[in-house]
Amino acid sequence: MNNILVTRSSMPPFEEYCEEIKKLWESHWLTNMGVEHKEFQAELEEFLVCPHVVLYTNGHLALENVIAAMQFPKGGEVITTPFTFASTTHAIVRNGLTPVFCDVNPQDYTMDVEKIEGLITDRTVAIVPVHVYGNMCDVDAIDRIAKARGLKVIYDAAHAFAVRYKGISSAKFGDASMFSFHATKVFNTIEGGAVCFKDDSLVATLNDMKNFGIRGAERVVFVGGNAKMSEFQAAMGICNLRHLGEEIAKRKRVVERYWSHLEDVAGIKLCKPQADVEPNYAYFPVVFDGFKATRDDVFKALADKGIGARKYFYPLTNSFECYVGWPTAGAKKTPVAAYIADRVLTLPMYADLALEDVDRICETILSCGK
Repeated sequence: MNNILVTRSSMPPFEEYCEEIKKLWESHWLTNMGVEHKEFQAELEEFLVCPHVVLYTNGHLALENVIAAMQFPKGGEVITTPFTFASTTHAIVRNGLTPVFCDVNPQDYTMDVEKIEGLITDRTVAIVPVHVYGNMCDVDAIDRIAKARGLKVIYDAAHAFAVRYKGISSAKFGDASMFSFHATKVFNTIEGGAVCFKDDSLVATLNDMKNFGIRGAERVVFVGGNAKMSEFQAAMGICNLRHLGEEIAKRKRVVERYWSHLEDVAGIKLCKPQADVEPNYAYFPVVFDGFKATRDDVFKALADKGIGARKYFYPLTNSFECYVGWPTAGAKKTPVAAYIADRVLTLPMYADLALEDVDRICETILSCGK
């Protein structure tokens, strides 16, 4: 019996990708914002209904650069969540800013908006919320708080590509949103990422940051780095964007199959669909809370059967070794996030996951503790 991976990258038909990159063999233009890059950028701006999209070689550098572009004073505090991938917190710290960790709500594991204002001080400069598993943050409440306090909002939207709230693209909330196009995401460019925003003045700044500040053969205006998306990445994005609708539809079928097995099982908590949200079915998180076996027991039982699952997100970023001793760190300060992190598994989730394999995964889970 074949092993089941926790995820598998979506890819276009081989011939389609070969046809898309054929022109690269003709031009020999492999990077530096060539034809594929420009076409992909334009397609994303249309798809995301966003005035500006700046492409990056990965999502982390996209987030790190857009935070830097806001020119916050060093030592400023940024309210964020520890229930996220390492990149979110690292991007804040690498900009000389201090993360202040807000707990999450127990329904969708996004930032608990009721706790934000209590964390704001005269040193607070921004809020960096995270859309988790494709679940949208309470963007309305965050917008109200930020406007009342004069704070910038930068969304880590790595999980929320193609998600819409009340018909509005997830790219359009806050001052900016970062998307990851990593190979494991709903939509990928092999590796890659993007920043989406409305402020015209950020376009030049972000392009300078990702390309050494070069604005001509003999002109360098900014101390930038190198975070450009290659033509091969852009070509993969162009191809995958054509198939995104069918990919999400396939993921929906997988999610529905999981629900049919696990919805009414005592001790298993599933994320309910959010009101007014058009989802992308990015992940399938399961919280084992009072189940007949622990999360770690289930994880091992699945692994013994060759089934990959992930303790995602565990550990919390505010308990990483590299942040021990930081005054704002410590999982005890975010008890809901800690509770979920100790009990959550994301189950295998990808478009081509066979429904029979979903059945096998669920049977393994339900047999635990017998």
